[in-house]
Amino acid sequence: LYEAFADVLFEDDLLSNVEVREMVAASPACSRAVLRLYRAYREARGTAESLASRLADGDGNLRAQIPSEEVSELIQRRMNHFPALEAGAEDLWRHAQLDGDDLYAGLLRHLAHAHGVQVRIARWDESPGTLRRYDPERRTLTLSELLPTRSRTFQLAWQLGLLGQRDALEEILRDERLTSDESRSLARVALCNYFAGAVLMPYGPFLSAARAERYDIDVLGRRFRVGFEQVCHRLTTLRRPGAEGVPFHMIRIDVAGNISKRFSASGIHFARFSGACPRWNIFAAFLTPGMIRLQLSRMPDGAAYFCLARTIQKDSGGYHAQHPIMAIGLGCQTHFARELVYSDGVDLRDPSTAVPVGVTCRMCERDDCEQRAFPSLRHP
Repeated sequence: LYEAFADVLFEDDLLSNVEVREMVAASPACSRAVLRLYRAYREARGTAESLASRLADGDGNLRAQIPSEEVSELIQRRMNHFPALEAGAEDLWRHAQLDGDDLYAGLLRHLAHAHGVQVRIARWDESPGTLRRYDPERRTLTLSELLPTRSRTFQLAWQLGLLGQRDALEEILRDERLTSDESRSLARVALCNYFAGAVLMPYGPFLSAARAERYDIDVLGRRFRVGFEQVCHRLTTLRRPGAEGVPFHMIRIDVAGNISKRFSASGIHFARFSGACPRWNIFAAFLTPGMIRLQLSRMPDGAAYFCLARTIQKDSGGYHAQHPIMAIGLGCQTHFARELVYSDGVDLRDPSTAVPVGVTCRMCERDDCEQRAFPSLRHP
């Protein structure tokens, strides 16, 4: 009962532990009934969330209108490729005469000349917990000294996207899938992130390098001076007609299994929020921080995917700061796997090496899984 009354459902009517004990003492039978009702509610909510995952390709009105979900839907429907922003990034390189060997200085110069924005680096204790702040009145972008150079460069490109790509942004934000101001605000942030990635990793050179290096993420990260997650995300955007990369899927989770980023060009299906299949190698990545783990995965429908996963640690401050650890999963259909350096030495033709996986326990048809946490909706 303590757990039940701690649920956000009762946030407006919180009961103290003393009140809960008094209720149990006064009416044990009523208390048991309340607990049964709460358990039934949790079960029904879990069922509803699982069913919502199955509606991912259905009518948008059937799904909860969650702003972040609307943004994810927009990105998925557009296959995480926005030609107008790609063109804007390429124009920026030409007009600002950027140099890949000193991209930070070039972006800094262009921000000042084209938009009158000055950049200052602030000591971390001026505003603890704040890594960037833009003052539109003073035309000043303040970055924390805690940001590494690659993150500072990303933030300059992000600001240039916000200020210089307004027409392209507004055109995308008029998409009917974005039904609220909050969803449009989140989408604007995501699109500026996209633009910044396109500036740091220009489409043509990045695609050529990816093919030449067989999608070696570490090599690409060092060549373009970006992080592991940034490379993985950029790889999912290479969908330009006539100049396409491997169609990847990507997912990001925290140590509790919460899904904070997902996209699929490979055809694989993901859980929408949490409760993903524990057999996926992305969960095992937390056991070996910083190391890439490989997996040949097979879904219940027989589709096979070649997947890699690795943890990342966010740059967030000094010794006393928390350093969030997350895991990134990247993968593709097996017939593309030989294009990846990570497939060297892996027998992709032997079906016995594939790990049987699913989407969530609720949606999985496998009845012989030792890691099942919940019964399947398909086989109650």
